[in-house]
Amino acid sequence: MNARNTTSTLRAMSAQYDSYSSSEENKDHFIVRNGITFAGTHLIIDMWGASHLDDISRMEQAFRDAVRDCCATLLHIHMHHFTPNGGISGVAVLAESHISVHTWPERNYAAFDLFMCGDSEPQRAIPIFEKAFKPERLIVNEYLRGNSDAR
Repeated sequence: MNARNTTSTLRAMSAQYDSYSSSEENKDHFIVRNGITFAGTHLIIDMWGASHLDDISRMEQAFRDAVRDCCATLLHIHMHHFTPNGGISGVAVLAESHISVHTWPERNYAAFDLFMCGDSEPQRAIPIFEKAFKPERLIVNEYLRGNSDAR
């Protein structure tokens, strides 16, 4: 995804979050956005043509930066480096849920998974991951988990 498309996507996602708040009635951390009540936002991110996918310290720093910028609470982080190809599997366990990644450096591909409830804003992780791994193509899918109105 080029910078223009990313900026447009982030603006659109941010606009959705303008009417975004935690459910006050029962403090269950469900979210109300645009009149829809749901448990949390789940982003599935595919990066193609990415670099530095075998750099475990860069990955951990990107996770920490994402947690901070998404206004989430880090409970635990774990990264595993595979050999011989250098792929990484990692997870950040959050009070609000999780961020995970699996990389295939030999294919310049990474699969990120972010799920956050409450007032966290997972879309803020996208530019952090883009800056760290410089993908040629980025695909983001958003799911509203726990949406009882979904059919």
